[in-house]
Amino acid sequence: MADPSTYRPAAGEIPTSPGVYRFLDPEGRVIYVGKAKNLRARLSNYFQDLAALHPRTQRMVTTACAVEWTVVATEVESLALEYSWIKEFHPRFNVMYKDDKSYPYLMVSLNEEFPRAQVVRGARKRGARYFGPYVQAWSIRDTLDQLLRVFPIRSCSAGVFQRAKAAGRPCLLGYIDKCSAPCVGRVSALDHRALAKDLCSFLAGRTGPYLREVESQMRAAAGALDFEKAARLRDDAAALRKVIERNAVVLPDATDADVFGLVRDELTAAVQVFHVRGGRIRGQRGWVIDTPDDATDSELVERLIQQVYADLLDPGDTGAPESSSAGAAAAPSGPVSGPTTSVGVGRAPACPAPRARREDEPTPRRAEAAATSVDDVAHASTTAVPREVLVPVLPDDAPAVRAWLAGLRGAAVDLRVPARGDKAALMETVRKNAEEALRLHKTRRAGDLTQRSAALDELAEALDMPEAPLRIECYDISHTQGTHQVGSMVVFEDGAPRKSDYRRFIIRGEDGGGATDDTAAMSEVLTRRFKRLLAEQGRGAAGLSATEAAEQVEDAEGVAVVSGPIDPETGRAKRFSYAPGLVVVDGGPPQVGAARAVLDELGIDTPIVGLAKRLEEIWIPGDEFPVILPRTSPALYLLQHLRDESHRFAITHHRAKRSAGMTRSALDGVPGLGPARQAALLKAFGSVKRLRAASVERIAEVKGIGPALAAAIHEHLGDGGETAG
Repeated sequence: MADPSTYRPAAGEIPTSPGVYRFLDPEGRVIYVGKAKNLRARLSNYFQDLAALHPRTQRMVTTACAVEWTVVATEVESLALEYSWIKEFHPRFNVMYKDDKSYPYLMVSLNEEFPRAQVVRGARKRGARYFGPYVQAWSIRDTLDQLLRVFPIRSCSAGVFQRAKAAGRPCLLGYIDKCSAPCVGRVSALDHRALAKDLCSFLAGRTGPYLREVESQMRAAAGALDFEKAARLRDDAAALRKVIERNAVVLPDATDADVFGLVRDELTAAVQVFHVRGGRIRGQRGWVIDTPDDATDSELVERLIQQVYADLLDPGDTGAPESSSAGAAAAPSGPVSGPTTSVGVGRAPACPAPRARREDEPTPRRAEAAATSVDDVAHASTTAVPREVLVPVLPDDAPAVRAWLAGLRGAAVDLRVPARGDKAALMETVRKNAEEALRLHKTRRAGDLTQRSAALDELAEALDMPEAPLRIECYDISHTQGTHQVGSMVVFEDGAPRKSDYRRFIIRGEDGGGATDDTAAMSEVLTRRFKRLLAEQGRGAAGLSATEAAEQVEDAEGVAVVSGPIDPETGRAKRFSYAPGLVVVDGGPPQVGAARAVLDELGIDTPIVGLAKRLEEIWIPGDEFPVILPRTSPALYLLQHLRDESHRFAITHHRAKRSAGMTRSALDGVPGLGPARQAALLKAFGSVKRLRAASVERIAEVKGIGPALAAAIHEHLGDGGETAG
C-alpha cells in the first residue's frame, strides 16, 4: 500500500487550467480517470488526510503510485476526453462513479426501411450508425435540429410514423420542411435512404462537399432573383457551419492521425504526441530533451517522428533515406517529465528506409484497422502509422520521411502542418501540453536543491571564484528605440528566485530624457543600486571620509548617503542592504565593461559577468575570450534562467510604462490638475484644441476649476502643450 505523500506533486507544479488526470498503479495501469475545471484545486483534494476521504477514494490513492494530467482548452473538452479515456482504459476505480445514463449519441437507423435520426443512450442496435458521444444532451439535439434543415430525414417514432401513414397527412415537421415526409409518399424509400446516407457522411466529417453545394445553390437562386429560396439556402448553410464548429478533442470519426507539438528554449525542448484514432484521443506520449547546439525545429520534428515509429521496424531494418538530415538532432531520451505518459525511450537509429515488399505479400497487420472506437468506427491501433501525421513544422526532407512512413503503413501517409480548423485547434492543445511539460520540467529542476547546489558550485569553479555565489543579481535594460527606458534587477538566492528583492528602475539619463545607449543605461542602474548598498551598509561613496560622508546628507534621489542597513521603523533589513556574490548583466563585452567601471569607481570588488544570448557565452571583464559551458551544464541553465527572468521582469515594466505614455495628455503637466478635473474640462470643451482656444474666464466656469488654476491651464496650453493621446 503506497503512501500518497510519496508521489504527491508540489502545488506549484500543477496547472490551474481545465484538464483530465489519471492515477496509475505500480504496473503503469490507469486505475482512475477524472476531469477538473481547475486541476490544481481538484488534485489537492486527493492528498488530504486519508481519514477525511471516502473509503473507495482511500483505496484508490493508496493503490496508485503516480498521478499524471493533460491540459485542455475548456471544461467541455475535459468531459469528452475523460469519457473517451474511461472507455479506452477501463479504470477499475471509475466503475462506481460511471453515469448509469451513459452519454447521448446521435443514431441513424440504417437497419430500417425508412431510416430515422434520433438521440439515444444505452445499448446499441445492429446495423445502425452512431455518432458521438456528445457531452451535453442539448448540444446533440441542437445539432440534429440544424441538420434536419438540410437533410430532412424522418425523426419521429414508429407510432407517429404509422399514424401519419394511415391518415395520409404528415406531422408538423413535414409541414415546416424538417422532414421529407416519406410516410405520405413525398419521397421514395430509396431517395429517403440516400438522404440518410448523406447525413451519415456529413456527420462522419465529410462536410465540405455539402456546404459547397448549398452555397452554390444559394448563389444560383440569388442570380435567378429567387430571393426567398436564396434566403432559405443561406440559413441552411449557416446551420451546416454551426454544426461544423466542433470540439477540438472530438474530431470526425474517420480521423486517424498523430498530432505532434513542440515547445523549446535555448537548451531544452518538450515534445508531445496525441494519438487520435476514430476521431478520439486514444493515447499520449511526451518527452523533455536537451537540444543540440544547432538543431532546428525541423530536425527535432524529423527525429521525433523516427523515435515514435521506430518500434514498427523489423529488427534488421537499419537503412535511412539518403537525403535525411536528422542525424544531428537529438532523439527524445529518458523518462517523461511532466504530465505525460511515463514511457522510457532510448535514442532512435538514423531514419530507416522502408523494407521493400513483394507484390504478393500482404499489407502489414499494423496498417490494418486494429481497434474499434466508442462510436463503433474501425480505426488503426495507436502503435500503427495513421493516415495523417500532423506536425508544427515540416522536416527538412519531408518527401523522404513521407516515403518512409508510407513504407511502414503500406499506404500513403499525409505529413503536413494543419493551418486551420479542428486539427489546428487540437494541435494548439498539444502545444499547450508541451508548454506545460516544459514549465513543469523547469520548475522541478529549479526546485531541486541538489541541482541548485551543483549549479552554484560549477559556476564558482568556471569563474574561478573562491566560493559559490549564494546571492546573484542580474540586470537588464528594456526600451523601444530609446524611449520609455527601464531597468530591472532580479535576485536569486541559493539558486532560486527571491522575488521580494526584485527591483525596477526608470532610466533618467544626464538630462532627464533617458540614457544615450544601453551601456549608459546599465551604468546608471548599477550606480544607483550600489550607491544605495553603500548607504545602507553605513558607508559613503568610495574615497569619502567620515566627515565628508556626514556632510553629504542625501544623494540625487533623496536617499541618505549613510543610512544604515536596518530600517528603524520596521526593524528589518533595508531593500538594498545585501551585497551580491555575483553580478550578471545581459550582454557582451560592452555591457560588462560598463558595469565593471561603475563598481570600480564605487570601490566595490563584486565579481561581474555578462551572458550573451546568441551563443550563451559568459564574458568576464578583461578576458579576451568568453567562458563556454557545456549545454547540459547546470550552471549554464541557472544563468539562463536568471537572464530570462530579468528580461521578463524588465519588459513587463517597460510595456506598462509605454502603455501609460501612449495615453498621456497635454493637461498632465498642469500643477494641481488631476484626472477628475481633466475629465471635467474635456467633457465641457470636447477636446484640448477647443480648450486651448477658450479664455481664462470660460475655463474658470467649469466646476472645480478656480481662476488661478484656469490661468495656469491657459498659460500651459498657450506655451504649446500638445496632446499625445
